[in-house]
Formats: sequence, structure tokens, C-alpha cells
Amino acid sequence: MIRGAAATASRFAAGNLGRARASISASAPTFRSFSTAEKIPSFHQADGDDVPVPAAPECPPVVAPVNEFSGISAKAGTPSPWAVFDAWGINSMEGKMDPVDPKDMSRLESSAVAIPFNDEERSSLPNETEILSSYDRLLQHRSMVHFGYPYNLMFNHAELYDFMKYSINNLGDPFVPSNYGIHSRQFECAVIDFFARLWGMPKDEHWGYVTTCGTEGNLHGILLARERLPDGILYSSRETHYSIFKAARYYRMDAKSIPTLPTGEIDYGALEHEISQNMDRPVIMNVNIGTTVKGAVDSLDRILRILTTLGVPRERFHVHCDGALFAMMMPFVEYGPEISFKKPIDSIAVSGHKMLGCPMPCGVTIARKQHVKLVEERIDYLNSVDTTIMGSRNGQAPLYMWYSLRKKGIEGIKQDVIHCMETARYLRDTLTTAGITCRLNDLSSTVVLERPVCDAFVKRWQLACEEDIAHVVVMPNITREKIDLFVDELNKVIEEKGRMKKRGTGSPLAALTSDSWGAGSFVQPEVGDFKSDAKK
Repeated sequence: MIRGAAATASRFAAGNLGRARASISASAPTFRSFSTAEKIPSFHQADGDDVPVPAAPECPPVVAPVNEFSGISAKAGTPSPWAVFDAWGINSMEGKMDPVDPKDMSRLESSAVAIPFNDEERSSLPNETEILSSYDRLLQHRSMVHFGYPYNLMFNHAELYDFMKYSINNLGDPFVPSNYGIHSRQFECAVIDFFARLWGMPKDEHWGYVTTCGTEGNLHGILLARERLPDGILYSSRETHYSIFKAARYYRMDAKSIPTLPTGEIDYGALEHEISQNMDRPVIMNVNIGTTVKGAVDSLDRILRILTTLGVPRERFHVHCDGALFAMMMPFVEYGPEISFKKPIDSIAVSGHKMLGCPMPCGVTIARKQHVKLVEERIDYLNSVDTTIMGSRNGQAPLYMWYSLRKKGIEGIKQDVIHCMETARYLRDTLTTAGITCRLNDLSSTVVLERPVCDAFVKRWQLACEEDIAHVVVMPNITREKIDLFVDELNKVIEEKGRMKKRGTGSPLAALTSDSWGAGSFVQPEVGDFKSDAKK
């Protein structure tokens, strides 16, 4: 029955997919057009597997329970060419979608890349040039079908390659130079200043640093909160990135895992109820600016209103924003919610390698300067102060982030955001027309869909999965041509293998059918025509 139904659905999809691609509306969200001076506040404003990859696979409101976590247990001008720059042909599919050469895979097995202890062992191994050539071809192939994780793979930093011969280390605080002279602090401070300005923080009030990743930014933000409000309770949604609750374990904090709406957004009623039951303790609030799986954005303004309604004074709450991918996209979406230090928030963490694109994981955390004093400690050995999570810090990452920001500019980033949002809508509409269950949150480029039953397909397209759903995060390197191939292959999988069944009424796939998402992003809705019987 499943295969028969799947085949019927696939034939239906095949008959409609071509027409769908021609008819899908080109409409998209409106994006902000602003000058740097107008919309970004001036610093002087006070308010301001090692397995071969196949070419295609063969195959009414109620307060919900809250889990306890105890630590003891546009700029004028033409778009930047960097907005559409293709460094090594990632958008050219010709010849790159074929199976990986088995010889290349054999050179990358653990026995082949083992480090020899003597000449006899070395003689039996492929040489380093052969291994690296095979590795390069494998990475090119896998980068072509990279759909499930939020990394912009379209970048070019060739101008920076010469600097890889230097051991650039930004040890210590970025604003307090140490005795180590081979650093990139001037570039790091420029990156920090950019993000502080983007998020409305006056220059004399902000502090930050370039992190190894978004997780480090979250660990630092929650650390500042713990030091400021040591008796506080950490509140965050169940769909929060795991690093937030990791921080609660590391710092032995009490934490509440708040239920979410079907869309992945935090349940505001449950949050208000839980805070109201713990008014004797301060509030440490993590706000998700795009959840990991569904790309849901918690309403910062609504959470702040809850704190105001409950009468929580400013000195008894601390707000950290996990910006991950979307905090860098939000400022460029017209009528999008404002994420700004003009509001009573305390820190923001964002990944650098996601939207910007970078050959190494990195990120940025920005915080109010007065909070950092709580963790600052003078280190004579460094001739600097210890304010960061790490001691030695990668000095290459700030240089790469600085370069990308300078080359792209405000307009280039905006063009990348427009591409991601419009292409995500194209993917959602193409899947929907093919009869495949999917959803797309507002303000998001993450398309959530039913999990394919074929594991080979999941691995080929590197989909991120959770129980019975998967998602595609549309980034600048994902094109409509690739989406068409993806949907065609998914239809073949459905015809051959069938479709994923819901794993219960409360499963993630079941939640995709909720009206909370709106009708149009699950299936094509039937819209009735209203005709008044009243005579004119």
C-alpha cells in the first residue's frame, strides 16, 4: 500500500513539477534598503563517511510541562561581486555530480592516511600529494551536494593565502595588546566594531571578540549572565541549540527547558507561567534568533513584554541572544524584528563561517562592556587580561572575517540574504507542488520536510535530520538548478522506497501539519471566493 500510494504521488508530482517551476511566483519578502548612516547607528549616537557517495540513491492554550535542568546533574551602488562570487566552480554542476572515484576513496581510508614510523611502512602507502589530490576531489564533490547545514561554501580568500605561513595568535583580550607581536587585533577590533554598529551598540559601551564558533559565543554569553546573576535560572526553549544547555551543565546552573510551538518558536504562555513561579530568583533568558532545526525566531519584544508584565526589574534579568545564522540576516529584511542593544539585552553570539563563508569555523560575540569586568583577570605572562573562553586564539579567523566584510560590504551581504530567502521559497514551493510535506518559517531560509526513508539519499545530500523530519538550509551556494535535481531525486526515492510515517501524534513530522505554520507552506491551499449576496 505504501509503495502504491508513493508511486501515485510520484507520478502526480512528475506531471506537475515542470509546470510548477514555471508558475512559482517570484515574489519574496521585502528587503531593507538603507544607507549606512541612516539605518546603522553611528558610534557617536548615544542611543545608538568515509563511504563512497553514489550519484543517486538506490533507494486550546495549556501550560505544557517544563523540563528541569540542574547543573549539578542599503548602500547605494551596484551589488558587490562577492555577493555572487563562485571561487572554484561550486555552482557549475557539470562533471561534479558523478560518483566519487573508488581510487580516491581508497587513498583516504584510515590505513592509507596513517602516519608511518619508518621507511618500510612509508613504502606501502600512497604519497602525500596523491592523498591530498584525492581529498580535494572528494571535498569538491561533497560541497556540490551540501544541503543540510548552514554553511556558505561560496567564497574566495585567495588573497589571504600568503598569511597562512604566519602563526597569528590573538591571545588575551582583543582590546589589550599582549607582548606577542604576531597578531591580527586590528582586524579583530574592526570586525567587532562592525557587528556592534550593526546591532546598535555605541562604541564606548561594547566589548566582544572573534570566537572559534557560535557555541563558544554562547558559552561566553551565558558565563557573563551567571557571573552577573549567580542565583539566576536559565530559561530557553526545547528547540534551543545544545550549546545553551551545555553551558548550564558546565556552569552548574539551574535551567528550564520551555516547550515550543509547532513552528519551533518558544511557547510564550509556558515561559510566562514558569517565570511567575520563580519570582524569587533572577531571570537569565536565552532568545533564539533562528532555531537549529526549524529556523524559528523567538520574539525578543514579546519576551521583554513578559518580563515587564511580571514586574521583573532590569537589574534582575539578563538576556542573551543566540544569533547563530539569522542574527546576521535579520538587519537586511524589511519589517523584520529589530535585534538591537537599544533594547535591554546583554549579549549576542553569531557564527562567522555561516552567512559570510570562511574556510574555518568562527564567530563573534558582542556584550555590554560593564558585564565583562566581572570575568576580567590580569595575566602578567600575557601582559594582557583574560576575558575570553580560550587563551590562545586563532588570529587567522578575524582576518578572513574582516576580508569578507570589506569585500562584500553592506550591499553584498544584503544580496546574499535576498538570494537565500527567495531560493528557500522556491524550494518550499517546488516541494509543495510535488506533494512533499514541507514548511518554511517566516524570516527563515530553513525548509523543513518529511525525512526521506532512503539513508543513501540523506547522506548524498548531507541532510540534517531529527526523528521523522529533515531540513535544508538554503545558503548562497544553493541554486535553483541544484534544487530541481534534489527534488527529482527525492521523487524517485519516494516512488521506489515510499514515504516516512509519522512517529506518533507528537512527532516533529506531525507538527508540520499544524495550522500554526499557515496553510500555504504545507500543501497548496484551496482558497474560496467570497461573493456577497447583497445587491449593490
